[in-house]
Amino acid sequence: MHPSRHRLILLAATTAVTVVAGTLGAVVASAAAVGCRVDYQITNQWQGGFGANVTVTNLGDPVNGWAVTWSYAAGQQVTQAWNAAVTQSGAQVTARNVDHNTAIATNGSASFGFNGSWTGSNPVPGSFALNGATCTGAPPTDEPTTPPPTTPPPTTPPPTTPPPTTPPPSAGVVQMEKLDRGLVSVRSGSGNLVSWRLLGTETTGVEFNLYRGATKVNATPITGATNYLDSGAAAGSAYTVRAVVGGVEQAASAPALQFGAGYLDVPLQVPAGGTTPSGENYSYSANDASVGDLNGDGSYEIVLKWDPSNAKDNSQSGYTGNVYVDAYTLTGTRLWRIDLGRNIRAGAHYTQFQVYDYDGDGRAEVAMKTADGTRSGTGQLIGSSSADHRNSSGYVLSGPEYLTMFNGQTGAIASTVSYDPPRGTVSSWGDSYGNRVDRFLAGTAYLDGQRPSLIMARGYYTRAVIAAWDFRNGTLTRRWTFDSNSSGNGAAAGQGNHQLSVADVDADGRQEIVYGAATIDDNGRLLHSTGNGHGDAMHVGDLDPGRAGLEVFKVDEDASKPSSYFADARTGQVLWSTPASGDNGRGVSADIWAGSPGAESWSSAVAGLANTRGQNVGRKPSSANFLAWWDGDPVRELLDGTKIDKYGTGGETRLLDGSGVASNNGTKSTPALSGDILGDWREEVIWRTTDSRALRIYSTPTPTSTRIYTLMHDPQYRVAIAWQNTAYNQPPHPGFFIGNGMNTPPTPDIHLR
Repeated sequence: MHPSRHRLILLAATTAVTVVAGTLGAVVASAAAVGCRVDYQITNQWQGGFGANVTVTNLGDPVNGWAVTWSYAAGQQVTQAWNAAVTQSGAQVTARNVDHNTAIATNGSASFGFNGSWTGSNPVPGSFALNGATCTGAPPTDEPTTPPPTTPPPTTPPPTTPPPTTPPPSAGVVQMEKLDRGLVSVRSGSGNLVSWRLLGTETTGVEFNLYRGATKVNATPITGATNYLDSGAAAGSAYTVRAVVGGVEQAASAPALQFGAGYLDVPLQVPAGGTTPSGENYSYSANDASVGDLNGDGSYEIVLKWDPSNAKDNSQSGYTGNVYVDAYTLTGTRLWRIDLGRNIRAGAHYTQFQVYDYDGDGRAEVAMKTADGTRSGTGQLIGSSSADHRNSSGYVLSGPEYLTMFNGQTGAIASTVSYDPPRGTVSSWGDSYGNRVDRFLAGTAYLDGQRPSLIMARGYYTRAVIAAWDFRNGTLTRRWTFDSNSSGNGAAAGQGNHQLSVADVDADGRQEIVYGAATIDDNGRLLHSTGNGHGDAMHVGDLDPGRAGLEVFKVDEDASKPSSYFADARTGQVLWSTPASGDNGRGVSADIWAGSPGAESWSSAVAGLANTRGQNVGRKPSSANFLAWWDGDPVRELLDGTKIDKYGTGGETRLLDGSGVASNNGTKSTPALSGDILGDWREEVIWRTTDSRALRIYSTPTPTSTRIYTLMHDPQYRVAIAWQNTAYNQPPHPGFFIGNGMNTPPTPDIHLR
């Protein structure tokens, strides 16, 4: 039986939800009435139960306090709700507002969700009412009406306050996030550095006014970099910023986040520890993080993975505790917690989670590998709760494997499919005890040049398999699978890294998967392979602005291959390399010194600092780890452990020492996340506090005169933030050069959703 889909805008229709070949599919039906519209979506259905999201849009006068009512025709019962207080008497259901969503402005929306039980059938309710008025989907009769759309409206609630009336985004090709200003105030000496986002659709014609309370602090509109040092201002001063377009001041932004001591703490809820079957006690630490706009309000939320203290590398035997994944607002409200269950092993190579708006509804989803016993953020179970596929060495080498797309706002299951590729025979991946079979990578890529696809991969030491998935209309569908075992793909075997990168290497408007020494084209075919094999670190970007296209700098592990090399990303042609020297475990490439044009490259096993032609131009930096744009110039800084340093020919200058924080992943010493998540184009750094009770976000206190739109509106940089948590974390690079002597960044061809 295949899922049936019915789309009605003004009246509710029945809906069918079926489980087909391991795929969970949901059908959306919409209902509406006089002065209001209700969108009712069944997000998931299982034996005896279902999950639903409901969005009510107010088309009449503003309301302060609301109740949405409907009746069930088939005996369904609501069992658990969020973002609303839901009661039920017989067939009649009433959902009332909670404190944070009391008011609904005209054309504003409120959204809530719930789990329910059902037997026999689960039709959508035939009608809904808001505060007693039946919803028809039409505005009040004294307002003009418009024909109903031919596709259902998105189920994402718009912001509760009107957005700034800046010019509408250009009709670009690539779907990107509709972000707010990300305004932050960072204490800087005796003043405050206030900075905000310039959007990728605002590369010309937009100026700004900054307000401290009701007082405008700038004498004339700000036309340069999107930051302002408010000298002498009191700590904790409240700020907003307003765009100025054509001389007309627009609506105020949301108030600035306050970084009074140079950082913002996001409180966390630490999971309780436990005991393994072998009697080992374990506790939890905050690990890798990512960001996405989970609720569609224009600001980022944080998705965080919790690792148990007994997490293992694949080469190590032993049981591990469960892996948890949480979502938090920047104020520390936990939105949900996913428990991956006993059949997902904990460690850097097992759980690679992706956070991105895959279906273009304005809200990000969260994707990861799941198994029997995984429970969603709303308590839904995947597979069997009693199944235990762990062997006596703690490995999980049998049992079903799934890929699940979760609703980012609620943590509910949106779609689950069988993981591709299946493990098959364990030994066919290179060993028989379970090391190489469970080496997973993940990413996000604009394979069609317009909308993002999910990338999930398995294997890189020997066989390498990469699957591309689309999430459309509530369902995961496979776009293509690349397998190094297939005819013509053998040059990709054994070429993968402990991470991947995503970039449009051939400038055709569609992104490729740079899978270590091999590159897979957007159509799932092998583009090229250098044949230099596996490595631990790789950087892809416009590393040499003096030549056309992008470049790759990669270190190698094979003692018979170059210890590092610099290659043309489009063709794989090696432009220069360093002699073989065994396992070269670290390598970085970025413009960290203005004394030579373009990026400098260095690695653990090679002396000196190389320019874009491979020539030694000076002292090697003291670290070879992460990077951050931190100070006022466009030359990048060194991020390592819990510190940021400025490179110099005679030594480093310390710019930041993180206080009370810890880095992740052992000797990798990586942050939870680093990227341009707030403020202007410079990058924030997120570390966990030493007790894991908070994530501490640091933002630069240094002014800049460089004006660049938010890097999160550069498609290559944005997907790099998504894949940053994959295995051996690496820093992000945009698709254009940022550094000394840089050109004006190209205007991105994007539209905002």
